[in-house]
Amino acid sequence: MSERGGVLRGQLKQLLREVAKFGAVGGAGLLVNLVVFNLVRHTTEIPVVRASILATVVAIAFNYVGFRYFTYRDRDKSRRTKELTLFLLFSVVGLVIENGILYAATYGFGWDSQLQSNIFKFLGIGIATLFRFWSYRTWVFRALPAREAVHAAESFLGQRQAEPDKVLRS
Repeated sequence: MSERGGVLRGQLKQLLREVAKFGAVGGAGLLVNLVVFNLVRHTTEIPVVRASILATVVAIAFNYVGFRYFTYRDRDKSRRTKELTLFLLFSVVGLVIENGILYAATYGFGWDSQLQSNIFKFLGIGIATLFRFWSYRTWVFRALPAREAVHAAESFLGQRQAEPDKVLRS
């Protein structure tokens, strides 16, 4: 049972590290998104949701670079075209989630003050982030199967080698 516990602890530690890196890139992307949104909204006549879509597109480009070269730099790089295509596909779904919430608040309920727009923009980003985290780690930035197999084998062999030492000490 301790063998499984060690593997489980290692996987949990790796997941927490991944969540922290995803959060760091996502937090920077959130700032980019909100700054661009408010800048466009206050310096142009572009309607609220269109300004939000533009800001989201800028943040998507920023996030791809952060995810590829920081969060998931150790992941499979052999299929960049497929990776980028999937990233853009899932990012567009996130864009629809994010801006759909803002659209519903603005045009469905008439909540379009600066504060309300920022609140619903932020809420939309939060909900879309949950979807993006799941989709990026599951489909876009896939772990290398060989690396996981090697890690599991090393863990197994490390514990198997420790067992004979126990027998010898008895």
